[in-house]
Amino acid sequence: MNHATPQAGAPARTFTQLLSSTRRGARLARLLTVTELRSWGIPQDLTERAELVVAELAANAVLHGRVPGRCFRLTLVLDPAAGRLRVEVSDARGDLCPRIPSADAEPDALPLGGRGLTLVTALADRWDYVLYPPSGKTVRAVLSAPPGA
Repeated sequence: MNHATPQAGAPARTFTQLLSSTRRGARLARLLTVTELRSWGIPQDLTERAELVVAELAANAVLHGRVPGRCFRLTLVLDPAAGRLRVEVSDARGDLCPRIPSADAEPDALPLGGRGLTLVTALADRWDYVLYPPSGKTVRAVLSAPPGA
């Protein structure tokens, strides 16, 4: 689904797509993000950061939020007046919530996996998650365009 939301000033843009909870669905989420943001004329820097954030959040939804027979949802919301992009990835597992990476962890002590949210923390202005009933969660990240973009 692709539709514009009316708003004072420049209109916000919204893109939402249900995707299969598979590796292919996660890859498609990343590709759709790039295609949609380019069609909106988003600066390259913001598009590249959003691509990485979506890749990590979609991979987490597929690896940790998968429930057989249930999809995950990708939502992109652009607020051009504020120069902000909100990325949301929703999955069906509200019982497994993401943990904010510890800033004082030794780099050598980190396991081979589990660095995705550290990357999201570095690329996004902020991120969080919200639960929704009866089970499920949405992980949200906000990215700002560079000044003057």
